Parts: sequence; C-alpha cells; structure tokens
Amino acid sequence: MIYKTVDPRSIKDNLIKCLAEEWALITAGGKDGYNMMTASWGFMGEMWGADSLAVVVRPQRYTMEFIEKNDYFTVSFYGDNKDIHKVCGSKSGRDCDKTKEAGLTPVTGEKYTYFKEARMVLVVKKQFVQQMTEDSFVDKAVIDRWYPEKDYHYMIIGKIEQVLMAE
Repeated sequence: MIYKTVDPRSIKDNLIKCLAEEWALITAGGKDGYNMMTASWGFMGEMWGADSLAVVVRPQRYTMEFIEKNDYFTVSFYGDNKDIHKVCGSKSGRDCDKTKEAGLTPVTGEKYTYFKEARMVLVVKKQFVQQMTEDSFVDKAVIDRWYPEKDYHYMIIGKIEQVLMAE
C-alpha cells in the first residue's frame, strides 16, 4: 500500500464511528519486537496544545507491556476487514504469531510498527499513562458493567505525530 501523510485535522472520517464500528489495532514496539490488539474504545482531540489521541488498555493485555517499554504506538484502521480483529482481539501474542495468523504485513521501524493492510495509521508519541482506579469513577454503574474483575484500564494519551492515509 502507498501512503500519503496528512494533517490530523484534515481526517474526513468520523473517528468515533471508526473506533466503535470499524475497530482499530493498537500496536506498540519496533524492530526489537511488537504486539498489537484490537480496540474499539478511545477518543481524539486537542490536549496540551497538540492533536492527541487517547486509548485504553487493560493491564493483562500483552500489548500493555510494549506500551510501557516504548515511546510510540500506532492506531490503525482496516475498513470492514473484521478477520484481522477476530485474531487480534481474541488471541495473545504471548501464545501465537498474531501477525501471521491475521495475514498482516508489518512495517517495522526503530520506534513503531504498523501494517501495510491499514487504510489509515495514526503514529502517536506517548505523553501520559495512568491506570484508572475504582475511586475515580463518579458513575459506579460503569464499574459493575465493565469491570467485574476490577481490571481497570490504563489510559494512554499521546500526541499524534503523523497520519498516514492509503492512496
């Protein structure tokens, strides 16, 4: 796939709809190893004077280990191809080669990884990481519905440094 770099503010897609319906892959790591996971939660806007993106990752996810060790991560979108998400959302990179099983072609650099099959890739520099805590929830119904195991997400906020759009 050939990509062009675009300004984050020129993205025409409804990113709420993309995350909720199309889903995305969060990928962290580079040439020394990476992992990716399916995500359908997150948000985008301006933070600390920069175009930014926030994602959430549960502590037990293998991808979280790579997020902790690396300064960059990518969030990539694949259109209607849910087969990628069936693998990356249900299997652990600890136990299998998700790249191979999902039929993905990695583009791996020093700082980050994405996949040639993506229609859009956001390259994000990590700026903030914090785990949610029970006492932070104002609406306790959220805890009952989404956190029966008390495995509260980490919120990762980063500055969008590059957006790659497939041509």
